[in-house]
Amino acid sequence: MSIQLDHFIVSSHDRVASARLLAHLLRVPWSETVFGIFSAVYLNDGLTLDFIQTDDAFPVEHFCFRVDADEFDAILERIKAAGIPYRSKVRGPVDMQVDTERGGKGIYWNEPDGHQWEMLTVSYARQAS
Repeated sequence: MSIQLDHFIVSSHDRVASARLLAHLLRVPWSETVFGIFSAVYLNDGLTLDFIQTDDAFPVEHFCFRVDADEFDAILERIKAAGIPYRSKVRGPVDMQVDTERGGKGIYWNEPDGHQWEMLTVSYARQAS
């Protein structure tokens, strides 16, 4: 069996709101409570983001979701409808633009706890050199 990432714990100040929002934007299932302490977002058949609530400070994490072009457009429309600011550069200003420099489409946005979400259609991390 190859190594598979099964789940990732995401710190949050409001685990239910954060999980609900991400699940809505990505249009994936979620659960308000799993094992009593997590709100889970089921990204696919093998990967879950488990949001855990804390009052402590935590580092901002970066998560990237690769989707096909049609799904990208649908998610972007939900982001726009929710009034969420987005940008075309990882550290750039909020420009409400889509990055197309790497042969696909990509955007970045931050969720209420500060975590940075990225959505792209072509993985620049896995392109052959």
